Amino acid sequence: MDKIAAFIVASISQIGYFGIILLMALESSFFPFPSEIVIPPAGYLASQGKMNLIVVIICGIVGSILGALFNYYIAYRFGRKYLIKYGKYLFIDEQKFLKIEGFFQKHGEITTFVSRLLPGIRQYISFPAGLARMNLVKFILYTGIGAGIWVVILAYVGFFVGNNIELVKNNLHKITFYMIPFIVLMIITYVFIKRRAN
Repeated sequence: MDKIAAFIVASISQIGYFGIILLMALESSFFPFPSEIVIPPAGYLASQGKMNLIVVIICGIVGSILGALFNYYIAYRFGRKYLIKYGKYLFIDEQKFLKIEGFFQKHGEITTFVSRLLPGIRQYISFPAGLARMNLVKFILYTGIGAGIWVVILAYVGFFVGNNIELVKNNLHKITFYMIPFIVLMIITYVFIKRRAN
């Protein structure tokens, strides 16, 4: 594990900030590429003075938005039948797609924010947003805020924990667990505001 961690840190150091944007764009699209192996090592390098933590966070957010926009465009351009038919090539089966679509339809646009904090969903929530032709400015804003929270958490975990993969995983599991009440509160607040507005 130590050798793997050292290799990841060395790789992130070599690809630099543009590489962070590229890898996070992949992670935010349909490619099964976890952000947990991109941002924490960059955070660790920032703690060593080899990268700037703020720039790491900005690059992570920009990459996340670009990847989400890619998924949004696919859904917007090709439609629901295309996604159901060719979803397996996008690493999403029909059953999973229908669940995510139902989640979006039930809870509305706020899901593009909330889902950025939920593993296994964050990459795919852009598809139903694109199908619904969600306002692009809102989509980018909600995606950016949600992705920003997650990227900041990853960066600071790497900054303070270091390049120990097991420690990073354990800390992320704890943080994800504690974030559940926050996510529920955000949904309730959003629903309350929407009802008051109507």
